[in-house]
Amino acid sequence: MTMSNTGRRAVRQKQSATGRTGARAQTPARPRSLLRRLVVSLVLLTGLAGVAVAAGFLAFTAQIAAREPAAVKPADAIVVLTGGPSRIVDAVGLLADGRGRRLLITGVNPATSMDEMRRALPDGEHLLGCCIDLGHKALNTRGNALEAAEWAREKRFRSLVVVTSSWHMPRAMMELGRALPDVELVSYPVVTTRTQPESWWSDPGTLKLLVKEYLKFIMATVKIRPAQAVAGAGESPRPAQPAPIAPATLRVTPTPIPAASAGFRPAEARLSP
Repeated sequence: MTMSNTGRRAVRQKQSATGRTGARAQTPARPRSLLRRLVVSLVLLTGLAGVAVAAGFLAFTAQIAAREPAAVKPADAIVVLTGGPSRIVDAVGLLADGRGRRLLITGVNPATSMDEMRRALPDGEHLLGCCIDLGHKALNTRGNALEAAEWAREKRFRSLVVVTSSWHMPRAMMELGRALPDVELVSYPVVTTRTQPESWWSDPGTLKLLVKEYLKFIMATVKIRPAQAVAGAGESPRPAQPAPIAPATLRVTPTPIPAASAGFRPAEARLSP
């Protein structure tokens, strides 16, 4: 028995309605599947980013010297970045040993004068009178580099011994290298017990310090400049603070000044703008 046209039409309408209903039932599954893929991708990207950051941090800490160098290659001059009394002690000692003909202490607080430095260095007054300059304009590490570059170009120095803390040395050398691409830089990292291999990873304070320095190193690498580098004309000076050098902390054994430094000008209180 054959189906009438009316019957066939009814069957087709029923099949079409069933297909539409099935399609509507399957539609919500697609957004859920897409959302699941997005979540998985986000988790994977976050994990990869975490691994990259951790690997970068380990590579950064590998650059930090575990010991101070036993010997330092002599240079035309020495630059020390302020931030700890041990840095200045070591820098003045290098100057006294003839590792450079002149010393710049960059980033000195404006409240610290040459007279205060003389009181802090009773055994090194002969060095202050001939071979030490104070730089007051630098506000951060990049400012230290710009201030040192101005000083080195003015005095035509072609090589510098750079003195700063071991954990700060990678960023300091990067900024100085950019500011002085034609000047040879010799690093002299100042090492404390906190940053020695057997200590830093187990001390929360030191670990926090290194993580912060690593983040600053990354920012310096990509040239993110969140802060002003040097104090310029018409800008408010930094708030006066006690002199960062305690008189009892800096004692150097009097050492004859190298003959190469005899012709240098007296120490300057400030760098030329």
